[in-house]
Amino acid sequence: MGGLTEANLKMLAGSRSFERGRGYLDAVFGVEVGDGWVTASVHGTERYEVELTTDGPGGLSGECDCPYGLEGNFCKHLVALGLTVLARPESLPRQRKAARDRAQDLDGWLSALSKDELLALLREQIGEDRQLRRRLELRAASARGDLAAVRARIRDLLDIGPFAQYGYVEYTDARAYADQARQAVSAIGALTGSGRAADAITLVREAMRLLAEAVESVDDSDGWLGQIGADLADAHLDACRAAHPDPGELARWLAGHALGDIDGGLTDIDPLDYEDVLDEEGMAVLRKLAVEAWQGNRRGWAEKYLMERLAKADCDVDALIAVHAADLSPNGHTHLVIARELDTARRPDEALRWAERGVREAQDLAAVDTALVDYLCDRYQADRLADAVALRRNHFRARRTLFAYQQLRAAAGAADCWPSERDGALALLRADARRRQQGWYGGPVLVDALLDDKDVDAAWQAAADSDAHDQQWLTLADQARVARPADALGVYQRLAEPLTKRTGNAVYEQLVSLLLSIRDCHRRLGSIEEFTGYVTALRTVQKRKRNLMRLMDKHDL
Repeated sequence: MGGLTEANLKMLAGSRSFERGRGYLDAVFGVEVGDGWVTASVHGTERYEVELTTDGPGGLSGECDCPYGLEGNFCKHLVALGLTVLARPESLPRQRKAARDRAQDLDGWLSALSKDELLALLREQIGEDRQLRRRLELRAASARGDLAAVRARIRDLLDIGPFAQYGYVEYTDARAYADQARQAVSAIGALTGSGRAADAITLVREAMRLLAEAVESVDDSDGWLGQIGADLADAHLDACRAAHPDPGELARWLAGHALGDIDGGLTDIDPLDYEDVLDEEGMAVLRKLAVEAWQGNRRGWAEKYLMERLAKADCDVDALIAVHAADLSPNGHTHLVIARELDTARRPDEALRWAERGVREAQDLAAVDTALVDYLCDRYQADRLADAVALRRNHFRARRTLFAYQQLRAAAGAADCWPSERDGALALLRADARRRQQGWYGGPVLVDALLDDKDVDAAWQAAADSDAHDQQWLTLADQARVARPADALGVYQRLAEPLTKRTGNAVYEQLVSLLLSIRDCHRRLGSIEEFTGYVTALRTVQKRKRNLMRLMDKHDL
């Protein structure tokens, strides 16, 4: 088991899960070592089944049925199992050899049994294992062509009754229900494999409907039923490819499934996956039905999606544009989608016209899709710099944010007209500051813009004249500390004062950072003795905060 090392466990799990896994070593029970795998039960919030694959093609891997593990993560329970196995290195080779020997012995024993003995053994297992009995009953019904019996068994398998309390399957029972429902998929696949594909088509469609009804009453947080829905979709496609059903009938069913939201998207069937089964006749029917549905409801999501898929499959850009153009979003996003489709089709002039139309028709330039503005400005960069500046200017006037200011600066800089544009932009931001209009992070955007321009003196004055945010003052102090250490010192001390009345490691880190800046200001001012007195007094008052004291010691404060 060369892949099973402590280093690999830590790499796969990450430091946090690895350390947490160490705490579960006493919770690992029933370890079974096989040839290239190890299984066990780990008792956490619940009992979880864990399996490590040690010699797989991708190296060490693992599966656990805890919620974190079901998301595909290498969890703490897998770490606990791996560390448990590593703690017994002397027994691993012996256990692996014993596992191989057991498998060979079992195969040899079964091979030596007579038919009657095998039947007796199988009947014994059927009597003890309900799941095995159900699987074999389905196979028997399929083999004798008893469609009614197969349908009845599939209905039983998809019935939530045995797992539901008060009509609902709780999270703890969802996997057991999913395991039972998965047998229905296997039965349908067996029908197709035995030459009964036409019957499989009938049953898989019924199973889709039953599963869609069941999912409304199951806590499927881990997505088990979603996977079964995907498996049913695959089973339906396999059955259709084997049975070659009537293309027109199949097209009508696929259109109804796509447009009617029969199963809430649980099976996620794409009609274009059936193109080889539908042939030209079926595809023509599918297109006709899709167009009729779309013309009846041009804003319907399902109708638009099906039309888009068909148009893309046919490489029909004009049809695709017509679908998008029938439902244009007011923020210009749909215009951008159309422009990009036209670019892909190498029709750049039409793409530009659609993008410009999107900005022109936007109901609110402040809410326009910024990606559309970026697209147009990129197009203008080649030979229409003045248009790029005008668009950035209008966009900035509509939404006076730091980012819009930065975009205007970049465009005006490329057009060599930033000084005049800057004056106009700052005038708007000064008016906003006088009205106490704040930016996204608090405080006037004017201060942020001036800081971004590295105009520290103007930013300091703007902050003093308006209701600047503490974060803006901190940035100002950091940028001004070399040239204006006394002013910066006042800011740092003001920001530090409220932190001394709070607790918590995050607070202590902020306070120590400010103290380091305060010390730097005193050094620049030649008043380090004053800082020493300040810190001594602070330590006296804060001495009960041991984590703060340790952090201050670490930084020689």
